[in-house]
Amino acid sequence: MVRHITAHEWITNHPDRQLLDVRSPGEYAAGHWPGALNLPLFSDAERAEVGTLYKQQSPDAALLRGLEIAGVNMRHYVEQGRLLAANRPLTVHCWRGGQRSQSMAWLLDKVHPDVEVVTGGYKALRQAGRALLAHFPRPIMLLGDSTGAGKTRILKAMAEQGATVVDLEGLAHHKGSAFGALGQLPQPTVEQFENEVFAAFAALATGEGTPVGWKTKAVPSGGSISHRSFGNASYKLPWWKWPPPLTWRIDHLLEEYACFTHEELVASFERIQKRLGGQHVKAAVAALVANDYRTAAAIALGYYDKAYHLSLEKNAQQVVYTHHPEEDNPHEIAKDLLRWYMC
Repeated sequence: MVRHITAHEWITNHPDRQLLDVRSPGEYAAGHWPGALNLPLFSDAERAEVGTLYKQQSPDAALLRGLEIAGVNMRHYVEQGRLLAANRPLTVHCWRGGQRSQSMAWLLDKVHPDVEVVTGGYKALRQAGRALLAHFPRPIMLLGDSTGAGKTRILKAMAEQGATVVDLEGLAHHKGSAFGALGQLPQPTVEQFENEVFAAFAALATGEGTPVGWKTKAVPSGGSISHRSFGNASYKLPWWKWPPPLTWRIDHLLEEYACFTHEELVASFERIQKRLGGQHVKAAVAALVANDYRTAAAIALGYYDKAYHLSLEKNAQQVVYTHHPEEDNPHEIAKDLLRWYMC
């Protein structure tokens, strides 16, 4: 017998079940819950056809056409469902927990011993994820400092020392700057990025002890999770920072970006030409041509430092602890930050 589970129960318990998204391939590609596999009841064209019948004729006409489409595919649904389940219990959802998920769950229940449906579907999963972020039950500390400070290295060192962390830039496949896409996988959609963040925090919601740490910069094309899902709360959360010397920051940028071609780096500088200024871009390009990466990095930092300080002033960021490291050692910096928190 098909059971029902709420979206909140799914994302907080995260049981060892296979989640099946029965929406169309296009809906799934635009955004899906991490870990969900696609078993579409309708193709994109079929979904559009059924939707048109529903709006222009009647719900009954849409239902009959849907049954006609699904009827010839029932064996495919069963065989594909078994393959995707891989002997695990199944949880099914569609957009709002309506006919598509109910129909697929009914069918799969005939051949599978454990099937349930997410009440409210994908829409409810996203609402539950956003609600969890807005009222996260554990302390969150932001790692915030200027470009090139080494936030990623310190975040990884914190994780190695027992802290739970969320790397937004890693989830976004972007480092939040004109150079941020270099060497990265294709970016997810904003919707998918949000889902990845929801799932990451949901997995950490029931932990205890050390805080959840995350970086402040992660901006997929078209949006930012900090604004869209924390409701600007990211600027009100306690913030760690450590103002490293300029030489360290330049070293970090060279380590990260000097491996890319002149063409890639020049294109990145040109993307910020309007704000950086034509003369500065020209100087940066000349430095790259001369293989003087340090000068080019220093020019870039001049631009990003200005933007960083303007952001601090605009958002009245609460800095609860400033660490002044004596050496460029991410493990020691992470240890000091965590030691301060535990005290």
